[in-house]
Amino acid sequence: MPKNTHYSRRRFLTHSSLGLLAFAGMPTMLRAMGGMQPMPTLAPNKASPNFKPDVEFELSCRSASVPILPGKSTLVQQYTANLIKGPRESLVEIPNSYLGPLIHLQKGQKVRIHLHNKLAEPTITHWHGLHVPAEMDGHPRYTIAPGQTFVYEFEVLNRASMNIYHPHPHEITAKQVYHGLAGALFVHDGEEAALGLPSGEYEIPIVIQDRRFDDQNQLVYVAGMHGMHDRMMGYYGDRILVNGRPDYTIDVDSRAYRLRFLNGSTARIYKLGWDDGTPITVLGVDGGLLEAPEHKPYVMLAPGERLDVWVDFSGRAVGSQLVMRSLPYSGVLPKMAERMQRGMGGGNGGGHQMGMMGGMMHGSALPVGSDYPIFTARVKRKVSDSPALPKQLSKINRYKVEDTANAIKPVPIGISEGHMAMLLNGRPYAFDDVQPNERIRLNTVQLMEIFHAHGEGGGHGGKASGENKEHQSSEQNGGMQHGGMGGGRGGHGMGMMGGMGMHGGGEEGGMSHGRGGMGMMGGMHDSGEEGGMMGGMHGGGEGGGMGMGGGMGGMGMMMSMAHPIHLHGQSFQIVSRSMAAGNEEDYESVRHGFIESGLKDTVLVMPGETVRIIKPFQDFKGLFMYHCHNLEHEDMGMMRDFLVE
Repeated sequence: MPKNTHYSRRRFLTHSSLGLLAFAGMPTMLRAMGGMQPMPTLAPNKASPNFKPDVEFELSCRSASVPILPGKSTLVQQYTANLIKGPRESLVEIPNSYLGPLIHLQKGQKVRIHLHNKLAEPTITHWHGLHVPAEMDGHPRYTIAPGQTFVYEFEVLNRASMNIYHPHPHEITAKQVYHGLAGALFVHDGEEAALGLPSGEYEIPIVIQDRRFDDQNQLVYVAGMHGMHDRMMGYYGDRILVNGRPDYTIDVDSRAYRLRFLNGSTARIYKLGWDDGTPITVLGVDGGLLEAPEHKPYVMLAPGERLDVWVDFSGRAVGSQLVMRSLPYSGVLPKMAERMQRGMGGGNGGGHQMGMMGGMMHGSALPVGSDYPIFTARVKRKVSDSPALPKQLSKINRYKVEDTANAIKPVPIGISEGHMAMLLNGRPYAFDDVQPNERIRLNTVQLMEIFHAHGEGGGHGGKASGENKEHQSSEQNGGMQHGGMGGGRGGHGMGMMGGMGMHGGGEEGGMSHGRGGMGMMGGMHDSGEEGGMMGGMHGGGEGGGMGMGGGMGGMGMMMSMAHPIHLHGQSFQIVSRSMAAGNEEDYESVRHGFIESGLKDTVLVMPGETVRIIKPFQDFKGLFMYHCHNLEHEDMGMMRDFLVE
């Protein structure tokens, strides 16, 4: 790898919003939400005498103290590895980094990994992007206690791609990732090798994370009075690290490089673009190479997503620099949060005013959607030879909608947000809570639709998906009440809390049926007799609930935000993206940065957006998770299981 040089480095409160935030902290609300069920765990898997690995290594999770900033070392959690069998290049350390070693595997290899938990808390590791048996996927039910070892054994089935390994224990995934437990795993194959793409020192991982440090150089994470707001929005740091280092600079030759990007942040979304306007040349995404290179003005990169980029420094003068920045955009946070954060954070150099809503707004010097540098590439040496960009990269075997087992009835993935609860299909995560629409037949290809369940019009995906009314039913969606969420009497509204159905809503409508329910946390429409905390701000009717703003317009709209949705198992294709009316301006600031032609396992879904995907469920039975990869949201319950049977 080339030498790395590191340098150290409004007020918008309405009476209603203040009331809502105050309400979020009420002990009765916290008791009512109750928390998720404890996860029953299984005995750790042992090595099989019949499995003959080509590559075998130990991977340990441990606490460590590492230098990151000048001065005191920082306490972190990190992966360390020891190769037992296989090519020496199977494990490559990233110099001066807390991140786990780069794991390099070949398609077709059989791999055995001994995961040792040397932490003081439970953990398990998920192979994000790999197609492996359910018991090898790092489901939280396989979490191991301190001192225990879990043995993974699987064959590498993926095409060439960059994947991730990171913890997946129930409710503490974000904390462990934030404190350093993450690494990149590369799969290689013959198709990739035949292209002659830049490799060795000319192929550089770029793992981007945002972190916050105290004055003793220790990591600061969700805590204290502002913690619940940080979880609701996602936790954002005020300093960018690349490969575990601040102020990252790479020294390059005047030739082509291959940069392998991974968004390792728990919540922050990046809009990547070169500072001089040079287009980004994209070779691949999560699931590997595209069929041909694509040139983009910028590329969006949400937590859990990966990006394979060609950058050619040929013709650039020695001493010149090219800076990768995160460019301005809007719309990924609720409007109130976005305005407050920009007012308090103040662009690139704002202070740390926390104020009354500081936890929610993060008081960050790096407001979400602002403009700031990620890393610098500096040309240090003139060379004459450089590979040419291939015109064709790979062949992707694509499915058509008519190839799916459910072409007229997509599997729904409905997103809804609320104070202290983030839901999918109207339900928080619970083990052994698989709903009918989450049962998938083995060796089928499924059409799926990801949408905001409190979206405009309240239907399945809101107005952006009006053609799909055939599956707007509580039976299909576990009580979500598709098609009946906005306004009207009787209260089927998901409002802020999704399908928890606190007032009305069908036989499977959630936690309580009938009138009133939990007031604010019901459908947020039709205030009526039990009008909730604020006595019914709009509407009237008998539905109970808070009645704030009518249907979607209340907390549903106030809390609507972008979510990167990750599906475990095989990669999927993006079929279409559509946007509900009223979100066009924000969407315009990001839409040219989506790459829809490659295979994905994580997709960013903007507020008001509906994304249709085609996903195969082949080879393996069992539980495979799908969840938001804003890891704070995952830990709050925005996670579910598919049962492949």
